[in-house]
Amino acid sequence: MLLVAVSGGIDSMCLMEKVREEGGPFAVAHCNFGLRGSESDADEAFVREQAARYNIPCHVKRFDTEAFASTQGISIEMAARRLRYHWFGELCREHGYEAVAVAHNANDNAETLILNLLRGTGLRGITGMKAEGFIPDPDYGDIPLRRPLLEMTREEIETFAREHGLSWREDSTNAQSAYKRNKIRNQVFPIFATINPSFIQTLNRDMARFAEELFYGEEAHASKPMATLGRVRGRGPECVPVRGHVVSGGTRSEATKGLEVCASSPEYSIVEETWDGTEAVKQPEGVLILDADKVGEYVEGAWESGDWIKPLGAPGRKKLQDWFTDHHIPADEKPFIPLLKSAVEPHHVLAVIPYCIDHSVRVTSTTRRILRICAKND
Repeated sequence: MLLVAVSGGIDSMCLMEKVREEGGPFAVAHCNFGLRGSESDADEAFVREQAARYNIPCHVKRFDTEAFASTQGISIEMAARRLRYHWFGELCREHGYEAVAVAHNANDNAETLILNLLRGTGLRGITGMKAEGFIPDPDYGDIPLRRPLLEMTREEIETFAREHGLSWREDSTNAQSAYKRNKIRNQVFPIFATINPSFIQTLNRDMARFAEELFYGEEAHASKPMATLGRVRGRGPECVPVRGHVVSGGTRSEATKGLEVCASSPEYSIVEETWDGTEAVKQPEGVLILDADKVGEYVEGAWESGDWIKPLGAPGRKKLQDWFTDHHIPADEKPFIPLLKSAVEPHHVLAVIPYCIDHSVRVTSTTRRILRICAKND
């Protein structure tokens, strides 16, 4: 049985209608983030009404998103993302839902690409969202994540909604440009459209080509000998040569675990856990432990010129190029070493997976949450 995330906006109402037309059983999940007062409550009432209209099970949860963001020191956008995906994981565990469907579309994908490029990204960041991925959950196992609308532009979604007589709610904040994504959507994309009216389709085709090229590059590289230290190899299409269960834009779910991911390789995992200080920090080979709060927002990437790290216990920063040399990593192996990078400080490498972490994200006596990175070698 499918769990469909429905906000009440046009995208999610289109998704709900498409799933309903397919005829299979499904349930609806609605998050009330409490960010727009009575407007948020009206969205909740609308979704409940639409679900009841078709006798569809409806789950609703209210969050104090602003308080959560303040406590964690993260943006409202990131807080909402973490809260909702953790809750989706809980619902799947409790009710046995087999997958979660979300309403990301081609415009969302293009916006994500531009955001990744602006904040700095590796090869992983230019391949875009995938139609199928996973929400990682250490207790339940990976929960399939589906994006049925990913190839539809917002214009096509609006046409579908009108043709099917759908009702939806307008989020008043979409017209505001306080958030980075809204600024790109409202101010940058209209300029792009004057240059190329089909730029959304063009960017999505480019991302698909990037993913394909990286896949074939990965397959060719897989036949080469392993590096001196060994490495983790990904095997599927749609992502960088080395990748794993990786979160887009931040640490995993704050409550304990669960967050949206954009890749499906099982070659390594990143899990957020609470930390009571009783476990020894030193871990077996292939395991890294980082302070989740010190890590903050991060991106997965591959080596780029200018990348640097301050290895744990080292007196100062070191160019990653020099770190590779010190550890006898052949030049042709470098692009295949997975990295965790700061999303706010360009070229700052937080972890070289699965070998080394940056001194700034080490676990200390004040640590309360950790990221545990576990490599799964062949």
